[in-house]
Amino acid sequence: MAAQPVGGQKPFHIVSPLLESLPLSKAAGTKVFMKLENVQPSGSFKIRGIGHFCQDAARKGCRHFVCSSGGNAGLAAAYAAGKLGLPITVVVPSSSGPTPVRKLHELGATVEVYGKVWDDANRRAQELAKTEDWVSIHPFDHPLVWEGHASLVRELKDSLEAKPDAIVVAVGGGGLLSGVVAGLQQVGWQDVPVIAAETQGAHSFHESLKAGRLVTLPDITSVATCLGAKTVAARALECARECQVISQVVEDTEAVRALEQFLDEERLLVEPACGAPLAVLYSGRLQRLQREGRLPTPLASVVLVVCGGSNIHTAQLRALKSRLGME
Repeated sequence: MAAQPVGGQKPFHIVSPLLESLPLSKAAGTKVFMKLENVQPSGSFKIRGIGHFCQDAARKGCRHFVCSSGGNAGLAAAYAAGKLGLPITVVVPSSSGPTPVRKLHELGATVEVYGKVWDDANRRAQELAKTEDWVSIHPFDHPLVWEGHASLVRELKDSLEAKPDAIVVAVGGGGLLSGVVAGLQQVGWQDVPVIAAETQGAHSFHESLKAGRLVTLPDITSVATCLGAKTVAARALECARECQVISQVVEDTEAVRALEQFLDEERLLVEPACGAPLAVLYSGRLQRLQREGRLPTPLASVVLVVCGGSNIHTAQLRALKSRLGME
């Protein structure tokens, strides 16, 4: 189903399916609904906010886009640029691997591999953006991106009979979290707790929340490279002050095990970044949060945002398991 036009222009994202998962409900001890962002045209939720940003920039006279990305933001930006008939240069770090580079080329993007992690690639993208009429697309830290992501919650409001007792999301740079909180505020659900999941080694939000200020990780060591922002958006910390945001950090092995279980049970293959929120549900962390009094008991329903991700295939899954000593 296509999303409704905003400001006279049809969005590039679709209204993604919302399905109840019996296996996840059994594991979590409550009804779990999956918001399937993995079926978006670019493979992840990123097309919501980045598509919205690109449409706005094109209206204002952009002639060339440039985007830094761990993979999924670049794919969303390249998809949007193609729809708008505009050229795009995407800068990715070497940690992204060959899969997103190939997919970006297929979408017509010019690709530059620069640096080891996303932060390196972002510095290079900022240099390129100084070219006249080029517009830089930030993958997660821009109000228009958050505004686009907020559409996800408006769809939940239209689909669910009652508001959920919690929403579980992955956190990389904080763009999805910021968008979900914006959406909750728009529909009057700001009392719904948001469980923000990260992997150890890409847990910049958790460290910032603990310190009460932005903390920059020395390096990204997690295999969940799409969570690999060494510093989250400042807006993500503000969200934690405006709504109840509960940070949860899982190990890489838990995330990979969770995505493998999800593949077996739901026939859907997603990235380790998406494995982080899955691991929260599979590992009993939800019940632990209830015992600690941080979530209500009982929970009527929980929404899991299946954020998706295109940098994954069965061979990559086997390689991840081997790298983590899980074989």
